[in-house]
This record gives sequence, C-alpha cells and structure tokens, in this order.
Amino acid sequence: MTPAGGRVLPHVASPTSPSFKTSSTLTISEPSACGHHCGCAHEPADAGGDYRFQRLSMSVLMADMSFAKDDLGPGDIVPDFDLATISRRRFRSRGLIHHRATLMVFGSSTCPMTDNSTPGLKELYRRFGARVQFVMVNVREAHPGARISQPDSIEDKIAHARYLRDLHDLPFDVAVDDIDGGLHRAFGAKPNAAYLIDPDGLILFRAHWANETKALARALKRVSDGRKLSQRKSSAMIGPIVRMLGDIAPVLNRAGAGAWSDMWRVAAPLALIAAILPPFSRRARA
Repeated sequence: MTPAGGRVLPHVASPTSPSFKTSSTLTISEPSACGHHCGCAHEPADAGGDYRFQRLSMSVLMADMSFAKDDLGPGDIVPDFDLATISRRRFRSRGLIHHRATLMVFGSSTCPMTDNSTPGLKELYRRFGARVQFVMVNVREAHPGARISQPDSIEDKIAHARYLRDLHDLPFDVAVDDIDGGLHRAFGAKPNAAYLIDPDGLILFRAHWANETKALARALKRVSDGRKLSQRKSSAMIGPIVRMLGDIAPVLNRAGAGAWSDMWRVAAPLALIAAILPPFSRRARA
C-alpha cells in the first residue's frame, strides 16, 4: 500500500524462482513540511543513473564522508521496504517485529570499508546473532572497475550480492537493494553505514562506518540486555579510515582496471598510501 502523498520505487521481488523476477515495491513517503523524520519518511536523492555511477567522482567521495542533516538517524522510523535476500527469504520492514532488534549494514565488494568491517561484524554476529537479526544490504559498487562494474540489471545485482557473501564468508543473510538503490538512497547512500533498528522500525543507533566494532558491540549489548542506549551515534572518521587503509589496494585490484585510476584522480593521497601499503595489508582476497 502506498501512503497518501507517497511514491513507489521498484525493487527486488520475492525470489520464488531462479530468475528472481522483479515485481514488488519499496514505498517511501514524501517528506512532510517539518523537513525531518519525526515519523516522516525520506525523499531519496541521486536517483537512477546518477546513483549507479561508472566513474568515482569527488562529489561522491565527499558525500560519503558525512551525513546530511536530514539523513535518517536515531529516533527516525525506517521507510517501508521489502527486499529479497540471496537465501530466498525476505527482508521486510514489517518483519522487524519478529526480532528483538536488527543490525542492518550497507556494503559492496568494491568497498574498502566493507572489507575492513566484515571480520568485526562476523565476531559481533557470533556474540549477538542469537538475539539480534544481522543483515547486510548489497548496494552500488563503491569503486567500480572493469572486473566488478556497477550492476545494470537486477540479475547482475543479485550476482554481486552472492559474490559479496562468498567473498567474506558471511554467516548472516545478504539482501539485495533495487537496481537504483531505493533503500540505500533513503538512508543517505553511505557505502558502509550500520543501523541498529528496533522491532517497531525505530532507528536506535547509527554508525557511519561499520568497522566501528566497539561502538556497535556496546549498542548491541545494551539492546540485547533490554537496556536503553547511552550512545546513539558513532560518527568517528579518522580511526575508521586509518584502519581500512591496508584494504584499499586489495579492493581496487579486485575491482579491476579503472578503479586505481579513479582513485588517483579523485584522492591521490589515499592512492599513494594504498600503493605503499599492500605488502602490509592484513588480507588480499581475490
């Protein structure tokens, strides 16, 4: 059902056959006059082809570095969504009620932050997975290249989601956002943000980067114990970036031709550090 004043965005349908044909919808209401998210839903930006960029740009990189004032965060209600997962289940907003809480993480296989965050997320799942639902949502490729380009069909995006799961041997499910990133854009389209959500769809905690393992662990522990959160955001920048520096080169190599040249063009200092660090990188997945 579409709420009054709302609009409907296409997304992945129920995976009832190998083709995963698209037919269902993600419903997002227009923002209200208040301009915030006090039960109002978010109007996503950068729709369509602008979202599925082929070449990394400075504007995209800078947008990744901070949340906009109106991006969804603690105290906001998530928009209605209904996504397929690669395990052929559903990840639905209305299904959140069946879990004490849900940790939703955005990620892609060409995102250095995703590479850096997955060991910590797997450890958090080991500790809290029996009490909290964990889901990674596969979104646009952060550093597309010749080998791993932006998906241009839902079938491609499903294949990317499966690769993401297999690459990191994820023990929890991976959901597939629609081809134009309807859910991702509704949350501000950060490449590896994490959100702890309660059964009613209320965002309890937001981490700008999912490699903020200690902050996520504190939030998960308090929610698992039925206690209120003392901290509702993790907006650290320097620490998360420093931790993922050794992951840049393996990820750009994985993405293929074009990913390195884009990094040199857009963020030469990071490219230089990445070029020096590979021998000391903690891992270099294929």
